Amino acid sequence: MMTSIQPSYLKDIDVPGEKITYGDLTLRFLVDEDMENYMAVHNWLTSLGFSEDIQDYVDLLSDPNDVTQHGDSKRGFSDGTLSVLNSNYRVGSIVKFVDLFPVSLSSLEFDTTASDVNYFTAEATFKYTIYYITDSDGRTRL
Repeated sequence: MMTSIQPSYLKDIDVPGEKITYGDLTLRFLVDEDMENYMAVHNWLTSLGFSEDIQDYVDLLSDPNDVTQHGDSKRGFSDGTLSVLNSNYRVGSIVKFVDLFPVSLSSLEFDTTASDVNYFTAEATFKYTIYYITDSDGRTRL
C-alpha cells in the first residue's frame, strides 16, 4: 500500500494512502514434453509486447477462442486461480487473480552433458490488478 504524508508541526506522519500495490506473481512450473505450456506463455507474452509482426498482436485481439479475452477493453488479460494444497494434498485455499498478463518468462537451460533425466522448469512472472483468497468452499478468508 502506498502511504500519504500528513503534515504536522512536529513531524510529518505516514498514514495509509489511497492506492494498494501488490507484488508480482511468479510461478515456477514443469515444462511438458511438447512444451505446450511454455509456448502458451511465450506466445501470449510476445503477442502483448515484442512480436516480429504486428499481425501477432492483431491475432491476439481477434481470436474468438482465446481464453485470455473477456471483453474488448480486456483483450490480452486473463483471470487465474491458484489452488493451495494442505498437508493431505487437498485444496485448502484458493487464490483468484484478476486481470493477469505476463511480463517475463525464463529461458530454458539445455544441457547435453547431464547423465540423469532432468526435467525442464521455467518461471513466468505476471502482473495483475487484485487478488482474492477464499476457502475451498468459496467463503472469503479473513
